[in-house]
Amino acid sequence: MGKKKKEEEKEKNKFHRVYNPLSNLAYVAVRMVRSDKMTAFTIFLSAVCTPVAAYLWTFMSKLVIDVVTRQDTLKKLIIIICITFVIQAVATMLQSYMWAQWWRYIAARTDLIIKKNLKFMTMPFEYLEDKDAMDCYQKACNSVGANNNGIEGMMHFMEGAAGDFFVVLAGLLIIGTLSVPVMAGLVVLAFINFFIKNRTNKICKAKIWDPLATWWRKDDYLMRTFSDFSFAKDIRMYGLKDYLIGKYKEINVERLNAQKNNEIRWWICGFIGNVIWLVASLGLYAWLIYSVVNKDLTVGNFSLYLGSAATFFSFTRSLFDRVTELLQRSREVDDFRSFMDIVKEGEAKGLTLPAYSQYEFTFEDVWFKYPGAEKYALEGLDLTIHAGEKLAVVGLNGAGKSTFIKLLLRLYEPTKGRILLNGEDISKYERSEYYKLFSPVFQDVWMYAFPLKANVSMKDIDETDDDRVRECLKDSGLGDKENDLKDGIDTEVLKVIYDDGIDFSGGEKQKIALARALYKNGPVVVLDEPTAALDALAEAELYENFNKLIDNRTAVYISHRLSSTQFCDHVAMFVEGKLAEYGTHDSLLGKGGAYSEMFKVQAAYYVEGGEENGAQEACV
Repeated sequence: MGKKKKEEEKEKNKFHRVYNPLSNLAYVAVRMVRSDKMTAFTIFLSAVCTPVAAYLWTFMSKLVIDVVTRQDTLKKLIIIICITFVIQAVATMLQSYMWAQWWRYIAARTDLIIKKNLKFMTMPFEYLEDKDAMDCYQKACNSVGANNNGIEGMMHFMEGAAGDFFVVLAGLLIIGTLSVPVMAGLVVLAFINFFIKNRTNKICKAKIWDPLATWWRKDDYLMRTFSDFSFAKDIRMYGLKDYLIGKYKEINVERLNAQKNNEIRWWICGFIGNVIWLVASLGLYAWLIYSVVNKDLTVGNFSLYLGSAATFFSFTRSLFDRVTELLQRSREVDDFRSFMDIVKEGEAKGLTLPAYSQYEFTFEDVWFKYPGAEKYALEGLDLTIHAGEKLAVVGLNGAGKSTFIKLLLRLYEPTKGRILLNGEDISKYERSEYYKLFSPVFQDVWMYAFPLKANVSMKDIDETDDDRVRECLKDSGLGDKENDLKDGIDTEVLKVIYDDGIDFSGGEKQKIALARALYKNGPVVVLDEPTAALDALAEAELYENFNKLIDNRTAVYISHRLSSTQFCDHVAMFVEGKLAEYGTHDSLLGKGGAYSEMFKVQAAYYVEGGEENGAQEACV
């Protein structure tokens, strides 16, 4: 592959890396032994038992034929048979033990699945909206998604290859005593078979399976949509079942065509392999018959060499197939390691955040563009959030409000410019340390299949303060809800894990989200349009009550409705990605600009009965 083509391939697969197969083998072996040292003993047993089982009956046949042709005593024949059966019994028991150890490989794979999931939950947020990064993640999932894929497949390879290697080694010693050219010919034919299979495997992965990474994501999304309770009402009320099934059939055309292409390629490969096996068998028989006629080869040795050669060729092909398997599994391990390693680029360890008594944030000429977008979502933002200040961020949908919050929370890094915390660039701090500053409440509220109190504390049950949970629920407006629940705050949420789990209304979920923010008690509170399920008056009341609860903490309220602006110290009005107006509520009203116009349109909604006389909200 030329340099230019390599660069094009690298750009096309910017998150994919290729590692040496031996490096991947060592990577998996180390993690396998770390998970359970007994897996190394299993591989040792395979190396010992496989050659014994492979050649045992071939040698027995030779010895029996020799005894019969020499007309030795029946006692000698019985002794040979008994010894053979004892060896076979021991080998069978050891092999049965090995087969019962598969759970150890699954345990090792599960450890890596946990590490992968942990990586996904801690990777930079921006990767979650990057198609290439998500395809990389999907391929990593496939690598640990089944017993014979990628990681665990590499473990089984080690066990199988250890046995095959010693069978071939023993075969070289046996066949070598008959004819070195015959032995070499069998090896060459086995290598040709290996070359063809490896080439087929490499082409199939590159041209068939890797391009299907996007299909796997689509399939996973549709399968979740079919069964997710969140979509169930819309599917029924809007009659979406036919459309969704149609989309599923549509994307599966790609999957079926890929499978058809794959099967055709492997059928051709298998046909060539059978021809090679036929050539090897004919050549072996021809040489053995020649040796019987011209070299006084005994019947017993004829049986030994015939059986041993067949075993040798079969296991030589198998060993070469193991190399094919190694390369295939290595490519899949590449996928896993690529995901685990590329994420590290965004996870450079930062400094520990100092324990400041107050926190001031400054945006200095901050620009931001989403990956793949042509237009900036935020342009040249200069803004300071003073310690203890209440800032209202308002504007129409798409004005840049949520982008501003994502940058403040450091879910994204600025494309240009910088954000300072007490005069220091926030990028220098460890992300997890920085996240601890914020008690956020987002517009989309997700409940977890935990008890209610864990949904508030977002901590382990043993670390949750029940009294504090009750207090936060009360402050958020759900103080009486505990009395309506069978097990109070210990009630399980959702029916995913427990059949008697409960769900909450949209408004209740948003109040639980507020309770989470109160429980976390971070020095900076961020409310990113969390009250969409409430009417304007209820929203205004909730904001006012919540503002009293957070005392002197810094708070940022973001909304396309203006219920929070009157009690905030300053208002930041965003228009098309720019900070259009900034000041107090009264000063902006006095300017008669965009903020003033928006407030006048919405003002009727903050008076009892005002909905009947007011204009419709202009900013929904």
